[in-house]
Parts: sequence; structure tokens; C-alpha cells
Amino acid sequence: MGCSSCATGKDGQPKGCKNNGTCGTDGCNKLSVFDWLSNMELPQGMEAFNIVEVRFKNGRKHFFKNTENLSLSIGDVVATEASPGHDVGVISLVGELVRVQMKKKKVRQDSPEVLKIYRKATQRDIDIWQEAREREEKMKVRAREIAIRLNLQMKISDIEFQGDASKATFYYTAEERVDFRQLIKEFAREFNTRIEMRQIGFRQEASRLGGIGSCGRELCCSTWLTDFRSVNTSAARYQQLSLNPQKLAGQCGKLKCCLNYELDTYLDALKDFPKTEVKLYTKKGTAVCQKIDIFKGFLWYAYEGDWSNWHTLTVEQANTIIKANQKKEPVNSLEEFAVEVQQEEKPDYHNVVGQDSLTRFDSKGTGKKKRKNKRKKRKPQKDG
Repeated sequence: MGCSSCATGKDGQPKGCKNNGTCGTDGCNKLSVFDWLSNMELPQGMEAFNIVEVRFKNGRKHFFKNTENLSLSIGDVVATEASPGHDVGVISLVGELVRVQMKKKKVRQDSPEVLKIYRKATQRDIDIWQEAREREEKMKVRAREIAIRLNLQMKISDIEFQGDASKATFYYTAEERVDFRQLIKEFAREFNTRIEMRQIGFRQEASRLGGIGSCGRELCCSTWLTDFRSVNTSAARYQQLSLNPQKLAGQCGKLKCCLNYELDTYLDALKDFPKTEVKLYTKKGTAVCQKIDIFKGFLWYAYEGDWSNWHTLTVEQANTIIKANQKKEPVNSLEEFAVEVQQEEKPDYHNVVGQDSLTRFDSKGTGKKKRKNKRKKRKPQKDG
């Protein structure tokens, strides 16, 4: 994603708008929402919705009341109510779509969580905010050193300053409960500011920090995914994936959220399939399922004791044998039902004009002759 001001600079290098997330189009930010109601006018006599959505660092969003009836639009920097002091954020959504977002997130308009907007941020507010943001990275390094010195089993993943620089929130992850009372004292003495510790999960940490997944794209949790649904290993089993934790785990160390994306499709396809643990009884022997192909509708069975020979059955044929077993009707063998799977023919590519040759433009057989002729001309003639 990018806005129109993120053009290419000198020598082909990306120029960037250098607005640090405050551009008016909201195209350079994580979890941005497209306001598809922005071009529609309200009916006559209807007042605009007085609650707006404000985005803070790393996609953190909250709803605020516009009690002063300020003229606000997406990208405006505003000073909002905080405890204590005030915070500074960027307007990410206005209008009737905010009402839809509040309903989706189950936030009531009269909720005490919905604070109010004080004013549009002045230049002094923005300067203090930017200076505090520049201190965060150095503070994070120093905070980690202090936590290691105190032998605390925790990881400080991010620091977020309040807009007026009066408070710093330290986000951390930990496997167990951490006693950080001494840590807060040292932080307050070292950084000379109000300290708030907030524990987050490993998935929330990955969404805040962002990154590139194994698919080559940005992490879903940091770009568009807003709710974290539970992911079980059964999702991998239904999709016939090997239970390799290194391949199934994301950057957060938990199972990848994308395992749930195609799960419903696999479950629909598996409705007609018999269970793999059900054995097929024939007069020739007992057959056990070895492999299934969900979307082609094939199952491979092998007789007990003859595991190397697999017999291919369709879903209908396997269900027919199972019904016959339930009725105690004899089935001679799997060979009567087995089908031959036709292998897909690979396209045969032909070299028509020699375009796959890397040396097709090189002159052949002339370079050596020219070199030999030049050497003969350069040889000095001996005097008689």
C-alpha cells in the first residue's frame, strides 16, 4: 500500500512521503480502512455522527467523541483525552462508517471507554510527540539490558510514549507471571517518566511488530486481520499436512492463522469420505486406508501383510464396500472395484526458434581463427 506522494526519487530509490504515518490518504498505515461512504451526502436534517476513530502507534485504534464539533477528516492529527494528560493520534475514520465499526467491535456510544477529543494538534503538540517517538528505540534497548540484569523471564517487545511524553507504556511477553516491581523502580529512575507495564500475547506481539511470512507477503495479523481465532492441529490434519511444527508455526511461535482460511472447503469435501480408520473386509483379506486425495475423490487401500500393493478406489466404491460389510454381504476383493488413475500428461515444449539458447547471438567458430591470424601477423621475421 502507498499513497500518491510515495513516488520514486533520485537513482530509482523510493522517496517516501516522510510523514511518519500522518499522510492524509492513510495509505501507508497498517490496518487502514477504506471509507466507501465518503462520497455520499447525508439526508437533510440528519446530523453527522459525532464519534471518530483515531489511530495510534502500530495500528492501535480507539473511538473518541467530537464534543467540540470540530471539522475533522482522515489524516488530521488530534489531541485526545488520556489519563493523565493528553495523547496525540491520527484520524483514521469519520462519518457513518464509524458507527458500523463500533457495532462490529461491540462498543456502545455511551461507554466510558469512549473518551473525547480536545482539539486539533498544534505544532507544539506534534513536536513533543515526534521527540518522544524518537526516544522509544533507545529506551527499548536500555530497558532490555535492565531486564536481563534483573534475571527476569520476559521480553520487552515495544515501547509507546503518550502524546504529551508524560507516560511510557512498555509492552512485554512472558511465559509465566513476572514480578516487575523492582523493574518499574529502575525504569522510573532511568527514564524519568511515568511507567506502565502491559503484557500482550505472542500473536499480538507479531501484529504490533509486523514482518514477512513464509509466503513472502506481510503478516496477515499486521495488515488486515483484526481478530485472532483459535487454530488447532486438527486443521492441519483435515488438510493432509504433515505435523511439522517448524512449517506450521508462524513468527509468533503459534500455529499459522492461515490454516483456518481453507479449512471450511476441506471440511465440505470430506463430508462424503469414509473415515480413514474404517477397514474394508473382503474374502481376500482386510484392507486398510493408506492415503486419500480429497479433491480428486480417490482413496488408496492395501491388504494387511501386503503393504506395498495399493489399490485405488473412488469415494462411492469405498462407501459401497462399507455398506456391504455392515450388511454382512461378502465382497470378493478390492480388485473388482479398483480403478486406474490416469496420469496427467505433461505438455511437451518444443524449441521453435532457439530462444532458450543463451549463446544464440554469439558468432560461432570465428573467434579462434581471428586470434590465430593476429598472432601470425605479430610474429617478428628472422633475418636471413
